[in-house]
Amino acid sequence: MLLFVLAAVAVIVVVRWVAARTGLPAAALLPLIGIAYALLPGPNISLDPDLVLMVVLPPLLYSAALDSSLLGIRRNLRIVVSLSVVLVLFTALLVGIGFHLFVAGATLAAGIAIGAAVAPPDPVAALAVGRRVNLPPKLVTIIQGEGLLNDATALTILSVAVAAAVGGEFSFPAAVGQFVLAAVGGVAVGAVVAWAVRLARPLTVDPLLSNAISLATPFVAYLLGEELHVSGVLAVVIAGLVVGHHTPQLDSGASRLQTSAVWRLVDFLLEGFVFLLIGQQLPEVVRGLRQYEPSTIAIAVAISVGVVLLLRPAWLVLTQSLPRSLHTRLGGISDQDDPDETSSSRQVARADRNARRLNRREVVALSWSGTRGVISLAAIFTLPLTTESGAPFPDRNLLLFCTFVVVLVTLVGQGLTFAPLVRMLGLRANETDQARIRNEARSAAVEAALARLDEVAADDRDSAEAVNTTRTQLLTRLARYRGRLDLLEQTESTEVPTSPQYETALRVRRAAIDAQREELLRWRDAGRLPDEGLRILERELDHEELLLPNRASR
Repeated sequence: MLLFVLAAVAVIVVVRWVAARTGLPAAALLPLIGIAYALLPGPNISLDPDLVLMVVLPPLLYSAALDSSLLGIRRNLRIVVSLSVVLVLFTALLVGIGFHLFVAGATLAAGIAIGAAVAPPDPVAALAVGRRVNLPPKLVTIIQGEGLLNDATALTILSVAVAAAVGGEFSFPAAVGQFVLAAVGGVAVGAVVAWAVRLARPLTVDPLLSNAISLATPFVAYLLGEELHVSGVLAVVIAGLVVGHHTPQLDSGASRLQTSAVWRLVDFLLEGFVFLLIGQQLPEVVRGLRQYEPSTIAIAVAISVGVVLLLRPAWLVLTQSLPRSLHTRLGGISDQDDPDETSSSRQVARADRNARRLNRREVVALSWSGTRGVISLAAIFTLPLTTESGAPFPDRNLLLFCTFVVVLVTLVGQGLTFAPLVRMLGLRANETDQARIRNEARSAAVEAALARLDEVAADDRDSAEAVNTTRTQLLTRLARYRGRLDLLEQTESTEVPTSPQYETALRVRRAAIDAQREELLRWRDAGRLPDEGLRILERELDHEELLLPNRASR
């Protein structure tokens, strides 16, 4: 097992290296490697759905929620809820009806079970590609929000469908009540866990303690939700969104740096193992198909893949074609101008209303971003082997195979073609606007610091020398930010203009940091500086270098 884990880590590292240089998404390459390995003789690892749902899913969802924007999701709440709740529900129902009508012997409950499993997109592949091609922030927020909320919807629908398939009875009012209870309870549990974390954070000044609490939070939220028979997945998401929104107020800079680094490593390894694991399930899934006619398999696969690929674009086109008045009311905003607002405020409000609607290119991109992943496989593998009467669960092996095909087609097919599609559509974030907003915020922050220095100087006359030194540094920084803003205001391009002076300044600062590191190493090698002292001083230089942008033009 240890050799297998080490080999998997080596494969993940190599695939990540290849993906960084070719532009191909690692999330699409790893399942193919997993399939190739599964076809070779030797040991294989079977997917344990409980392990995925309890150990893998909570940290991945929590990390994604920490990096998401609570305000951005709320701003696009209509489209996020439409995709993560309503579309998931319609996908499950349509697949279920298709299986019931066209697949011989399939029941409606079993069909809804596979529909619920294949309904929630896994946004990992789409977001990885989208960030590489600089997808607009609005689409990134929508994809993130959908991916965070749709798992709870799908797993709740799946539990209702499985209960009906196993027990042979189905009550629509009871199913709706169970769904509402699970959703409301999950939100409440997530809010309570986030509140507890907010109370504990000020008590943990040590970054290691903050990091330990952060790693434990998703598991606490999930287990508490499941213990109370509500949506543990939704509890994790809500806890992550609330904690992430308040992290700048609660954590120290050292805690945020360390926690961010740890979560990036957790995401990198877990996602890599998950996508490798998907491919390795092929032999087990194929072995269960011997009892079915090829025509039955073909019809079942066609229904599953067809609904997943066609319903999403149809739904997006339909919802974006609603009348403007209904569209805005569903979005939670008014279509009318507030008479008490100023002219500039009304213009901003109109622009915000228009920005919430998707244009044709954005609809096409979102239509092709619905890649499915390990959640679908983990969900379908939770199907019981038998019903309450002792009979085999209806068409379990066929449902497993159809889910695997849907995951493979979307993850590899859409994952590999999403970047070329986005480039063809010309969807790119306006880097100039983003850089302008950042520099405006930097300037405002420096001006606030200068105002605070005036207060410090007035309260403490002995701090005059320190205040003057700090003020000089801040004024130099403010002049640099304002110079960047002037350059950004003059450009008409969406690309950030280059500044030779700025690039030169960055190159000089990096050269100075490199020289300091080299001198510290010479001191260590000469025995004049102990290793502990070297690590402390290196950490100071690392933080200073971290403040420099990766690209000088930004």
